[in-house]
Amino acid sequence: MNITELIQKNESKTLEFKQDFSSPDKIIRTIIAFANTSGGVILIGVEDKNKNIYGIENPLDIEEKLANLISDTISPRLIPSIEIISWRNKQLIGIEVFPSPIRPHFKTSLGEENGVLVRVGSSNRKADKRLIQELHRAARYQSFDEDLVITDNSEALDFRVVSELFSKVRQVEKNDLLTLKLMAIYQRQEVPTNAGIILFGKERLKYFPDAWIQCGRFSGKTKRNITDVVELKSYPIFAIDQALEFTKKHALRSIEITENAKNHKRWNIPIIAIREALTNAVVHSDYSQTGTHIRLAFFDDRIEIDNPGLLYDGLTIDDIKIGISKLRNRTIGRIFKELGLIEQWGSGIQRMIEVCEEMGLPSPEFLEFGGQFRVTISLLAKQDMTIDDTNQYIVDLLRKNTKGLSVKDIAAKIGLSTRTIRNRLTKLGEMGIVSAIGTGPKDPKKKYSLREK
Repeated sequence: MNITELIQKNESKTLEFKQDFSSPDKIIRTIIAFANTSGGVILIGVEDKNKNIYGIENPLDIEEKLANLISDTISPRLIPSIEIISWRNKQLIGIEVFPSPIRPHFKTSLGEENGVLVRVGSSNRKADKRLIQELHRAARYQSFDEDLVITDNSEALDFRVVSELFSKVRQVEKNDLLTLKLMAIYQRQEVPTNAGIILFGKERLKYFPDAWIQCGRFSGKTKRNITDVVELKSYPIFAIDQALEFTKKHALRSIEITENAKNHKRWNIPIIAIREALTNAVVHSDYSQTGTHIRLAFFDDRIEIDNPGLLYDGLTIDDIKIGISKLRNRTIGRIFKELGLIEQWGSGIQRMIEVCEEMGLPSPEFLEFGGQFRVTISLLAKQDMTIDDTNQYIVDLLRKNTKGLSVKDIAAKIGLSTRTIRNRLTKLGEMGIVSAIGTGPKDPKKKYSLREK
């Protein structure tokens, strides 16, 4: 256990500091939460706020008390590693807790219903009934989307849509719904799985009323003023494309001149990264939750995409950034993989980061909060994307007149004042799109032409 390295970090999903042993119940709660989530380290003798190293007295007595408390107050039985550490003449206690294969653990006196805790960020949170069920499923290697929906409707899934989507990959027959685990056999009858209903159910919202995407455009940087909102309740694979079109509708575009003097539109949003985030939201959502759906919030400076469910099975944000992935919904993940909508597991987050960096944007931010997961993607500043139909017309004129045009020439063709044209040309010059040809700023014969890249 590297103390020097640990005390340089802040408390997190996998790290907690305790100045002393005065609140043993809080330490027990954190041990339970760590075991039920991603594991972690508790360091006793270190103050959290300023990282002052106080150390502890009688570490052997505290070690024994800890071992007894863990044995007496946590069920099922849990055996973390407890270590006495000497650091610069101070005695510390380090408790290393590993993700448990027999979770959920709970405080014995409260029972499973009220005593299960999980780690969210740097705090411990009481698990509700749904989350407790998910912990049980994860321990049994079961997937919620493979559970059955008991119905006597043998045509519950829209096979036409399944066939249409798979036609680009291979031909599917109705009996393939079983091998794809969109249907299963129950009491000699074929019934849909949760994955089948979520992806292709004709009455999907009857069974999963929150399996849809809401998109909103907000004026400014808060949710105070909403200017546009859509509710996308079509099949999730189509809803992803519809949500992406919503972002394009509200995005800004600039002109970028290529080497052959042609131009194409450059968005101020990283399209590929947004598609990845939306796809991940659909694939990794916790569909056992109720009252929460996928949300895309488009602000002036960023896009936030929220989906129900914390990171699955002990994953941390650091894990996903380096490509570690675990599937909450195994069948949904397989369908998306076979359709070519996702590539190898774990590559999506890294691709999002790369795309943003290529555009000169900060890396996406990832956050767990209140039973949900959020991806925040920054946008290019508005002043860097100033383009409208008039500027586009100016560029088109300059492309046709390769020897250049003066301000008066352009003003006459467009019907605007020379002052307005001069201001627009200055802006286009700052964007690296046009260049001036002349002897100086006041040259009356100065002309403008496209700057090739």
